[in-house]
Amino acid sequence: MSQLWILSPTVSDTILAGFGAILNLENWVSGVYFMPPSLKAAIIAIHQLPRTPETLWLRILGKGNVQKQAIAELRELPSDNVFRLNALELLYNLRTILEARQDIDREDRELIMELSPLYLQRIEDATQEGIQQGTQRTKRLMVESMLQVKFGEIDGELTQIIEPLLQLEAIEFMRLVMQLDRPELLARFKPQNQPES
Repeated sequence: MSQLWILSPTVSDTILAGFGAILNLENWVSGVYFMPPSLKAAIIAIHQLPRTPETLWLRILGKGNVQKQAIAELRELPSDNVFRLNALELLYNLRTILEARQDIDREDRELIMELSPLYLQRIEDATQEGIQQGTQRTKRLMVESMLQVKFGEIDGELTQIIEPLLQLEAIEFMRLVMQLDRPELLARFKPQNQPES
C-alpha cells in the first residue's frame, strides 16, 4: 500500500483538522499525522518531531530554531560518522544552491551562516587529507626510487618491504636502503607471515 508523505516545517491545528489528520502515537512519534485511510497520506509536522537521532534528517529540513538545533546536533556527531558525512554533503549542496540564488530571504541567509563553519571545516579537513596523501605518495616514490636505483627492477620480494619501510622516518629508511644489501633488507623487513623462499 503506497503512502504519500507530506513534509511541512510547520503545520497548524486548523490545517490538520481540515484534512482529518490524527496522531497515531502507538506506532509513530509525535508530529506524524495520518489522514483518513482512503487518502493514503500522512503529514509530518517537522517542528513537532522529538529530538532523537531517528528524526534528525527530517528536522534538518525544518525552519528556524528546529533547523538550528538539528544542525548543532549534526555538528556534535563524530567526524567519521557516516550519517554526518552524508548529511553534510547534502547540506553543502543546499548551501551552494542558496548562495547562487538572487532572492535570498532572511531565513536562507541565516541557514548559510549556520552552514558556513561546517563548510569551512570540511575544506580544511579535505586540505589536510590532501597534504597527508601527497606526503605519503612522495615518501612512497622516494622508497621505490631508491630501491630501483640500488637493485634495478622492483620485484615481488622488494614490493613486500615497501610498506614496512614507509613506517620509518625518511632519514632512517634512506640510511638502511643505502647501507644494507638485498638479503639484509629482505631479512629485516620481510613480513612475518611470509615463508622464506
